Amino acid sequence: MARRCGCATSRLTEAQQKYHRKKAATGVLLCFYLLFLSSAEAELYTASDQLVILTPESVKSVLVNSTAAMVVEFYASWCGHCISFSPIYKRLASDIKEWKPAVNLAAVDCASEENRKVCTDYAIRGYPTIKFFHAYSKPDSQGEDFKAFPRDVRGLRHIIIDKLEAHDEPWPPACPPLEPTSQAEIDVFFETNTVQHLALIFEDDESYIGREVTLDLLQFENIAVRRILSTENGLVTKLGVREFPSCYLYYPGGNFTRLRVNIEARTFYSYALQRLPGVVRSGKPPPVSTGILTNRTEEPWRSFNSSRVYMADLESTLHYSLRVELSSHTVIQGDALNSLKKYISVLAKYFPGRPVVKNLLKYLNSWLQRQTSDHISYEAFQEILDNTAQLDDTALPEGVRWVGCQGSQPHFRRYPCGVWTLFHVLTVQAKNTGSSDCLEVLSSMRNYIHNFFGCRHCAEHFENMAREGLQGVDSVSAAVLWLWSRHNIVNNRIAGALSEDPLFPKIQWPPPEMCSACHTVKEYGEHKWNKEQVLSFLLSHFNSSSILTDYLEDESQILEKQRERHARRLEELEAMKPEGRKVRDVSNFIVVTPSSLSPVQEEEEEEEEPQDEAAAYDEEEGGEGAPAAAIEMEGKSSEPTTWTKPEMEVGHNRRQVHKKPSIVGMRMREQKEDIVDLDSFVNQHFKAKALQLAASSRVKQRTLQRQREVEQEPRHVYRLGMELDAGFGMVGLQPLDADLDLDMGQQKKRLLKRDLTGQNFERDVELNHKARWMSMLNIGFSKLDISLCVILYFLSSMCLLGMYLFFKNRLRRRRVKIALP
Repeated sequence: MARRCGCATSRLTEAQQKYHRKKAATGVLLCFYLLFLSSAEAELYTASDQLVILTPESVKSVLVNSTAAMVVEFYASWCGHCISFSPIYKRLASDIKEWKPAVNLAAVDCASEENRKVCTDYAIRGYPTIKFFHAYSKPDSQGEDFKAFPRDVRGLRHIIIDKLEAHDEPWPPACPPLEPTSQAEIDVFFETNTVQHLALIFEDDESYIGREVTLDLLQFENIAVRRILSTENGLVTKLGVREFPSCYLYYPGGNFTRLRVNIEARTFYSYALQRLPGVVRSGKPPPVSTGILTNRTEEPWRSFNSSRVYMADLESTLHYSLRVELSSHTVIQGDALNSLKKYISVLAKYFPGRPVVKNLLKYLNSWLQRQTSDHISYEAFQEILDNTAQLDDTALPEGVRWVGCQGSQPHFRRYPCGVWTLFHVLTVQAKNTGSSDCLEVLSSMRNYIHNFFGCRHCAEHFENMAREGLQGVDSVSAAVLWLWSRHNIVNNRIAGALSEDPLFPKIQWPPPEMCSACHTVKEYGEHKWNKEQVLSFLLSHFNSSSILTDYLEDESQILEKQRERHARRLEELEAMKPEGRKVRDVSNFIVVTPSSLSPVQEEEEEEEEPQDEAAAYDEEEGGEGAPAAAIEMEGKSSEPTTWTKPEMEVGHNRRQVHKKPSIVGMRMREQKEDIVDLDSFVNQHFKAKALQLAASSRVKQRTLQRQREVEQEPRHVYRLGMELDAGFGMVGLQPLDADLDLDMGQQKKRLLKRDLTGQNFERDVELNHKARWMSMLNIGFSKLDISLCVILYFLSSMCLLGMYLFFKNRLRRRRVKIALP
């Protein structure tokens, strides 16, 4: 017996120890919570909580002479009871949001210095204090206190209804009648009302369901709700009512039908009545039928299953997010860059897309993770996003193709719907793939919305929700449910706003018809979510295997369009280069035909082409490379200009023919001296000296020859123009063959063919040399002149080569300037 008592005492002691430890831990957590609130946010409520935040400037305008009754909480942000009560008050504001035309909720922080006089004027002695202000309250009204009010939403809701029923005149103009209705009133109802539906809720006298549903439908047109007590025997017998509560739809002529719902409770009645045909929000247009939508939207209407997820919506969201929303940030740096890296990392890890899209996301993520700088440009990001490297099977479709997220108008739904759907899918994918980081997806979503989401008010509201609730997420399953619950909070907040699509009203999702097991009721018929069933539904609904691929563009077409865009881009870049060179040609006033350049000249000019933008810019500014670039431009022209002139007689006309081309040729020769590539400045300088001497000897010989031709009889000469004379300045720089005589037309064709194909280089060089030898013979040079030039060139080359080898072995990198003997 003693042993048993000892055991019992031991168990009791352990239980007490556990209780005290739990109590101490709770106290520590509460202290940390208070510290966090004091440092992060002084007030307990924000504009996202669907209640009015009172200030000294607004309190009179809100509470005095208002058309709606007001319920106001006076609290202190340091008060522990106020902190504990704040979530209940927020839920109450969300629960009775549809009642706002008749009664609205407000709050004021008495701990704030600026609000202290307000709280004193309304005789606030303790916190929290809730007061009820009648509609059209006087300036001296102190309001009615909620005595010993309950700490639950249902009890508070019932107190508000009691206050409304006891409201003195004048009655809030927007508030419908809340008292029970008699059969006599129902019989004449349609004689004085034009509504399409009349809902009769049969209930007991103690039930609040009828009054709650009446206020829930306050902001909807074409429907009226009346409360019928179970003691109204005439109507109960006429309609055959046997269950209380129950709801019947009553029509003119005495026709009626019972409203079928899963559970006979307030939430199910309100949802079903709001979805009746013709029932719309006050001031909102009626839903547009899909037959008219084709003519009212930018794209044709795509039929879809509202209970499924479409890959087209997910890809459209990626396109808009990465190509449109991010493009507004020309430079991404700091926290925004870190947020982008996390966002792309989560997408690459969990996005359940097609192979081409997943490859692109992985490629983009790999590039981002390699960036060590604290900033990147969106232009660089876009280069990777558009796959300019042309990696195989890697692309993100351009443009949007909304299906499940399409709206009845171009400004409804679409991208916001796509963002929610995308992150629901990512959280479910993280759960299904066994992720160990419960906040991985939610934190990336939070940071992306904070830094990049275009709607800044939406980003602020989401940040408020994340700041308050993310601390309680301790598992991946909890992350899935957290995002779902916050989505419903947003739906409740923006229901009835201008942004709501009348064809797709904001509801608490999933509705009973999609997941009946997700909905249940608490004691007294209060609605309750079955979170286990909700989680099971979410994991199935957003599973990658459940996503439909309808309306998707074929992968081969996506890749083909990407290649075409890349090709067009290259063509545009190539087209920009000739334009720049043409402008450079005009600025330098040099005109040379393609056939006037030797293959060696063109090849060297191609080697001197600037390799970077800085070099190109220097040449455009008038550097030494500009003339050579201008010649190269003309040499690559698709339609070369012919400068050959008609045959002329000897005399004055012949001198006009030879005068200008010879000068142009000599200029070209002076600017382009490097014929033999000896990789040495010494050799180039030595060669230039030799060429200058050779050129001077040729000028003298040519002058004497012209004098002899003038004394002789006139004779027929070959056509001479820019095409031959442009190459004249290079005659003494290349070996010639006197045994071949080629037709000039063949020379032009072969040069053009070489420019297009880049082949048979050596043969074309040889033909070009021979053709120029023929042009020299027809100008009047003798064989002696040619022989001297050849011998001089040969001796110069040998001497140059010898000196090159000598200094290469002895002096290496020392440069010596050698003059001709």
